[in-house]
Amino acid sequence: MGLTRQYLRYEPAALFGLVASARAGVAFVALRGERGRYVAVPACEHVFVWDTRKGEKVLILKGLKQQVSCLCPSPDGLHLAVGYEDGAIRVFNLLSGESTVTFNGHRAAVTALQYDHLGGRLVSGSKDTEVIVWDVINESGLYRLRGHKDVITEVLFLKEKNLLVTCGKDTLVKWWDLDTQHCFKTLIGHRAEVWGMALLSKEKRLITGSADSELRVWDLMYIQEVKDPDEPESKKSKESSSPGAEENTEEDETLELDEHPEERIVKCSKVGSIMREGRDRVVTLGTDRMGKFLACHGTDAVLEVFSVLSEEEIQKKLEKKMKKARKKAKQNSEEEPERSVELSLQDEIQRVTNVKASSKIKSFDLILSPKGELKMVLLLQNNVIELYNLDLSAQVPQAVRVSRITIGGHRSDVRTLAFSSDNIAILSAAAESVKIWNRSTLQCIRTMECEYALCSLFVPGDRQVIIGTKTGKLQLYDLASGSLVETLDAHDGAVWSIALSPDQHGFVTGGADKCVKFWEFELVKDESSVQKRLSMKHVRVLQLDEDVLCVRYSPNQKLLAVSLLDCTVKVFYVDTLKFFLSLYGHKLPVLCMDICYDGTLIATGSADRNVKIWGLDFGDCHRSLFAHDDSVMYLQFVPKSHLFFTAGKDSKIKQWDADKFEHIQTLEGHHQEVWCLALSPNGDYVVSASHDKSLRLWERTREPLILEEEREMQREAEYEESVAKEEQPVVAGERQGEAGLAGKKTIETIKAAERIMEAIELYREEMAKLKEHNAICKAAGKEVPFPVNPILRAYGNITPSTYVLEVFKKVKSSELEESLLVLPFSYVPDLLRLFNEYIQLGSDVELLCRALLFLLKIHFGQITSNQMLVTVIENLKKTTISRVSEARDVLGFNMAGLQFLKREIEAKDEVTFFADATERFEEKKRKRKKKEKMVLAVL
Repeated sequence: MGLTRQYLRYEPAALFGLVASARAGVAFVALRGERGRYVAVPACEHVFVWDTRKGEKVLILKGLKQQVSCLCPSPDGLHLAVGYEDGAIRVFNLLSGESTVTFNGHRAAVTALQYDHLGGRLVSGSKDTEVIVWDVINESGLYRLRGHKDVITEVLFLKEKNLLVTCGKDTLVKWWDLDTQHCFKTLIGHRAEVWGMALLSKEKRLITGSADSELRVWDLMYIQEVKDPDEPESKKSKESSSPGAEENTEEDETLELDEHPEERIVKCSKVGSIMREGRDRVVTLGTDRMGKFLACHGTDAVLEVFSVLSEEEIQKKLEKKMKKARKKAKQNSEEEPERSVELSLQDEIQRVTNVKASSKIKSFDLILSPKGELKMVLLLQNNVIELYNLDLSAQVPQAVRVSRITIGGHRSDVRTLAFSSDNIAILSAAAESVKIWNRSTLQCIRTMECEYALCSLFVPGDRQVIIGTKTGKLQLYDLASGSLVETLDAHDGAVWSIALSPDQHGFVTGGADKCVKFWEFELVKDESSVQKRLSMKHVRVLQLDEDVLCVRYSPNQKLLAVSLLDCTVKVFYVDTLKFFLSLYGHKLPVLCMDICYDGTLIATGSADRNVKIWGLDFGDCHRSLFAHDDSVMYLQFVPKSHLFFTAGKDSKIKQWDADKFEHIQTLEGHHQEVWCLALSPNGDYVVSASHDKSLRLWERTREPLILEEEREMQREAEYEESVAKEEQPVVAGERQGEAGLAGKKTIETIKAAERIMEAIELYREEMAKLKEHNAICKAAGKEVPFPVNPILRAYGNITPSTYVLEVFKKVKSSELEESLLVLPFSYVPDLLRLFNEYIQLGSDVELLCRALLFLLKIHFGQITSNQMLVTVIENLKKTTISRVSEARDVLGFNMAGLQFLKREIEAKDEVTFFADATERFEEKKRKRKKKEKMVLAVL
């Protein structure tokens, strides 16, 4: 057997150059006891928490592979719920930065998240059109609500009532009763998608944003309030609709579809509309936590801020208006204008100001500071976070930008990367700037303004860099001063490629003007200074018939490979510029290529998704590899080897062996197109840039990579993915209606079910062995030592039944129901007998009752028809009722004790407060008497 070739694995080392992804929302979080200073933002698969005052990253909540799609902080400010593209939800503890709970229920990206006012429940909406309510404390799903026909855009809990409001791209707003888990009302007054909504005025108003410039306002009247006989009629009408509710000039365009008219809980009536200045759709609509301010933005850079008046303010305004009207009536000697004075909707929801951001807004969050300032954080499309303060005490409130987080990244996509010769510095260049990064600290050490960069290189010595631009210029920058030293008009079109000559005396450029130009470095005397400075001198030109896309020197500097727009690669002699070879075979233009260190091979990557490996001596194609699912954007050989990396528009980076024509490994991490990559001169590091605005660093480890193992792992991952995509198990007797089970089948739930099955198998074997052992002892008439199972010995010589309980307790709470659903019925009788045993002992009553009731629900028919289980069920009935009532008594006693202690503390505090007040009063009295005595003494 021949020796297998050993490769070394490349692992992700860091993600940098990213301030925030524009994919999900931004949110203020409470950290270190401060609100309004720290903001959480999505950053690809992670969540970054930024200190807006210092402009520093203070916390990273690390994700797995999927991109973050939604954020929601908990009401207590200690946790952050994060939704991902694959439908998973993870709840992070902001103090430790660790993920405490994971929920799996959605089959597509999570688009909306909301906590209830106590933070005990979490509701999520998804692209799979379903809404799921989760129990955060018990770490489990409560139920799934179906009814929408398109993506859910917003979900809201009502504090006072156990109700839920959801809206989606299907133009519907649905009201759900969470007690009965059904939709009791559907509002269909919108002609297009409902992109956002918010509750105002103590949940008596609903405001919705759609695809037009109208914000529709609805009055909410809770039917239970109307049915209360003790409440006066006037009070009810006052509560149900605020002043100006009749002011609906246009025809009421709502139709209410009541599935259950007898169970109607809330009545919605359209009051009117608030007109936005933006003409496009609403992107985000939201309020601050107190509901005093409302803000919204469209697809532009303007945030519109509105103030919502409270009932007291409305009353004051109404009285003022009445006073004016009476005065006017008196002057005109008319009757009292009691009925004619009304407040319009625009008086109740007033425009405060418009905030103009520096780029398109993708998301925002508001917080009202104790000083009375409104703080607004904006997440922009161009990788920037901006914080604005609005002074509400001013006569004309104007938003002032107080901070801007930009230093951590480029404003646009990075199109070119380069490594310095010492492997320490990384150059990245985009449409507006060139940045130099320190590889070890990942800090940006230089930022220089440039034109739209397409290619770059470090000048030998690493003190200067050259940038090729879209306008055809070559820009030379000095790194020590960070200044632009020289600009040359190199080409009439874009400079697509630049390559340093192996002798390091010059370089070559290829452009869209069908020219390849040769340049040499020279030292010229500057007029302003005594010292000479580096410059570039144009030496030769090679004119071609097509646009040049890529140029590369062979390591011995004898050959020059040029990729052309006609899908061919032409090879020329460098000294005479005579034609040597033509490499043709690609169906679309070759976008990238590289020549290996010994000059024997050339690899070309094309827009036709293929990579071709050619011999450079005869120009023969050794192998054509289907490399990526989209265009191959960049290709580079690892120094001193025949291994090379390719980057594609399919967001993947792949490593290949050019001798054995094998795919070695795939570096997955980017979420959108990878534009370029660069390898360090020693081959230990790879840096890549993507359309997701992130730069990623990959490091070569000492860990050997075995291809067979890699393929096996890939097959396992594919199998796990296919399991998750399978049809969900159907619960017998359950109607596929509005409500359903919250969980979904995943590889984790299957593994949990397998562990339970293995534990029951072990229990059966051990019980059979014990029976056999007892028979042997009886026959022998003496005690024979019983061999203990090694698994049970590892757990501390526990009994088989205790082992089953231990395995059962290790199943995650959020995966329990789905694991039991996968469990075959043949294991259920044993499990029921064990449950009876455990409940009698009084251990984990809550968990066991939850599992027991679920098993009875899904296997009801088989359990009731099985005569063997009748006695088991009877015993379970007795033990469960007694143990649950005991647990309830303990909880009740503890609750009463806690309430008593609370009352005691409150009473003590009140006494102390009054005692303090008395002491202060006595102190003042003493001081006054002392002062009087002194005055008398003076007199």
